[in-house]
Amino acid sequence: MKYSKNIAALCTLAAWSLSMASTPLIADELRESILTLRERATIENQILTERLDTLVPELMRRENLDAWVIIAREYNEDPVLKTMLPATWLNARRRTVLLFMDHGDERGVERLAIARYAVGDIFPAAWNPEEQPNQYQRIAQLLTEFNPGSIALNYSDSYALADGLSYSEYRDFSSALPTDLKNKIVSAENLAVGWLETRTASEMELYKDVMNIAHGIIAEGFTATVVKPGVTSIEDLTWWYRQRVNDLGLDTWFHTGIDLMRSEALQAAIGDDPEQQNIFHKGDMIHIDFGISYLDLQTDTQQNAYILKDDETTVPDYLVAALHKGNELQDILTSNFQVGRSGNEILRRTREQAVNVGIGPIIYTHPIGLHGHAAGTTIGMWDKQDGVPGSGDYKMNPNTAYSIELTALVSVPEWSSEQLSIKLEEDGFYDGTKFEYIQPRQTEYHVIQAD
Repeated sequence: MKYSKNIAALCTLAAWSLSMASTPLIADELRESILTLRERATIENQILTERLDTLVPELMRRENLDAWVIIAREYNEDPVLKTMLPATWLNARRRTVLLFMDHGDERGVERLAIARYAVGDIFPAAWNPEEQPNQYQRIAQLLTEFNPGSIALNYSDSYALADGLSYSEYRDFSSALPTDLKNKIVSAENLAVGWLETRTASEMELYKDVMNIAHGIIAEGFTATVVKPGVTSIEDLTWWYRQRVNDLGLDTWFHTGIDLMRSEALQAAIGDDPEQQNIFHKGDMIHIDFGISYLDLQTDTQQNAYILKDDETTVPDYLVAALHKGNELQDILTSNFQVGRSGNEILRRTREQAVNVGIGPIIYTHPIGLHGHAAGTTIGMWDKQDGVPGSGDYKMNPNTAYSIELTALVSVPEWSSEQLSIKLEEDGFYDGTKFEYIQPRQTEYHVIQAD
């Protein structure tokens, strides 16, 4: 699915072409590529409408569900409902109830807001408190008239994001239903997860821009302008990134993480001075864990930089080889992606194959999209390398995005007597047949050459 003419025109207006290049953006290009809040709202609402029009009917029929009821109150929003609100709705209002009823192919899925207010122009209001003061009785009336075979509610043992219905809302909703309808209540887990994990073609076009901006910010920080050996500390760089995101008018969904990795020889030369342990020096490696939120999409990226020593013009070959081992582990993992295969099975296969080629694998890959640690097929956690109960048993679906997050433990005797941890994370898209990174992954270090 392509952008509508309105979205395409808006992208042109906002110098969209600057941000679609595969070379990371820097400095003024970053700011020029970021849309105003008003421009973002237009795109976000159009993408949301497209998702509601196309995905909800497809997913409800895939799961054989006739009605879907999502209930939330202001400041206690169901995570799924939160993703269905228009750009100008930052929260639910009072009690907001979204109702989907599938009337079949001819009439399609009807969307209603059983609330005092219509939800933008995408959920028309279907409750008049002056005529029926009891909101739950109005929901029961609509469902009785519809007489669905199943009523899906957002409760789940495996996914917090699909478990947004509070106890009091469930109690009052179910109490309002006649017995025959109450007996039709089922979990909407797979439907809710499907809504959250599935990416449309339009979203993936947007994702290219979002990822390119994220990569550009990382590249900007990994320069001698920002990192000054002997002066800049881990906290200095951490907060530089956080401030840069804020200054660009963007948000982040987690605090930036910076790690300093130092060879045993350099550590011996620097000594035990505590102040120097967190200061970057020539010959150090820097690892970043970084993410932004933009256009309702999240990024999650881990990359690595190297600060050249005075007698170096390139990154040492042994570190280059170690990074390539990390890339090899990424390739092993994504080659095991297959529709219908569980995350736990993908984890098992990947670990076995990696060990056979001499890589120590730690896999903790997760879906990404509307949330950073999103719902869908979980492929390991750093402390659960034997499999993840629940979300790891969930089967992989097509048209889903993943943050390929992992560590390759590699023997690098020139660096350390212990294995070197090559930590990588790059976001990509699986269409059901092939996996591709949204923007090119890191295959070379960011090089910092200081005076």
